[in-house]
Amino acid sequence: MPLITERVALARIGANENVICRMASGWAVMGDVQFLPGYCLLLPDPVVASLNDLDTEARATYLLDMARLGDAVLHATDAQRMNYEILGNSEPELHCHIFPRYASEPDDKRRMPAWFYDWKNAVPYAEEVHGDLRKAIERLLRQPT
Repeated sequence: MPLITERVALARIGANENVICRMASGWAVMGDVQFLPGYCLLLPDPVVASLNDLDTEARATYLLDMARLGDAVLHATDAQRMNYEILGNSEPELHCHIFPRYASEPDDKRRMPAWFYDWKNAVPYAEEVHGDLRKAIERLLRQPT
């Protein structure tokens, strides 16, 4: 089973511990690693191959949810700005990476894409370490817009 399909299936049955909350277009989830605290993804439900496979209304909903998740992360952290990336090269199912970027990042990383970090040795997401941040993001997403 492809990774995004698997993660969405787990979210639907309450078995994905990284879930922040269900959104109109899919699932807000914490990233598997937290080299940038607050790194999240938006996984569509239902899963599609790309943004281009959504009709106009579903596409608008997904992109609005992406921005809303970014707003919540920005307000829950001391991030300076947010980066959004929809790639789909290695995992060919729609998903958006939402990266908070910090003034405190090392000079050699701050102006580069987040992919320049060492993902293999990054701090893994753990509820006991990152749960308060996940809950803060969830609270912000549940506020009326």
